[in-house]
Amino acid sequence: MATLGTTPLLPVAEPDGEAGHEPAARRVGRATPYLFLAPYLVLFTVFGAAPVAYGVWISLHEWDYLLPVKPFVGIDNYRELIDPASAVYEQFWQSMQATGIFTVASVPLLIAVPLGIALLLNRAFPGRAFFRAVYFAPYVLGVAVVGVLWRFVLDPNLGLVNDVLAGLGLPSDTAWLTSLPWAWISLVAMTVWWTMGFNAVIYLAGLQDIPRELYEAAEIDGANAWQRFRNVTLPGLRPVLLFVVITTVLASANMFGQSYLVTQGAPGEETRTAIMYIAEEGLRGFRMGNAAAMSTVLALILALVSVANFWLFRERGEGSR
Repeated sequence: MATLGTTPLLPVAEPDGEAGHEPAARRVGRATPYLFLAPYLVLFTVFGAAPVAYGVWISLHEWDYLLPVKPFVGIDNYRELIDPASAVYEQFWQSMQATGIFTVASVPLLIAVPLGIALLLNRAFPGRAFFRAVYFAPYVLGVAVVGVLWRFVLDPNLGLVNDVLAGLGLPSDTAWLTSLPWAWISLVAMTVWWTMGFNAVIYLAGLQDIPRELYEAAEIDGANAWQRFRNVTLPGLRPVLLFVVITTVLASANMFGQSYLVTQGAPGEETRTAIMYIAEEGLRGFRMGNAAAMSTVLALILALVSVANFWLFRERGEGSR
């Protein structure tokens, strides 16, 4: 029995389990996020990180998958890519130049044209759902179907394009697939027609997330259509624009099917892209070490471009505040 002026000692409850140990429920709670991440981490490791590491390992060897011995050569495969006297130097950088030409020519169109289409399709008008489906429909086609279709349309003798030009009284003997700059124009036009629907849908989703109150406030302040687009639409689309720019650059830089099926690298090897040359070097020439080194260099360049895009959009975002 406690006496006056003293404080009775109350029993202290021990935590679950042994004294001084963290409760089991709390440990499980802390592990829950990792349990949810586990399926993705497993898939990323098996299909992402492990193949990348294996590809880098192959690039350090003279790797012919038909031979049992694959000698370790260190960075010799990378050294050949920067040595003008090597057998692969000129062809690799020519293919990289072709990749750059296609990327520079196609990316601005695949950013601007789908944005204009999305702005139109975001308005209310009869048949809007139909036109949304029409613009997106080509994207569901495989590259083989698109390649065969455009090769037939652009055929210099039987193609629809030259027939239409002849009917209009215009020159109709253009070699769309075997002369420059028409081969590049054909590849870019084909790619824009084929893939612009995907970017348009992404833009459309972003436009519908911009609050209408912002446009109403801009109209009350007297902003015209261009001012509303510049000060309301573009800032609201900044995250979507970043996604579209990065994915479009990566897709254009990895272009393979269009060139392989439509122009077959013609004229000469002018439209042979880096991925096309890497595939030829590794799968047809049985030089997987060189091909892996080229793939690693291309991946590093694209990673730097992606980082630059993140930095550019962040700088613009901070400057507009």
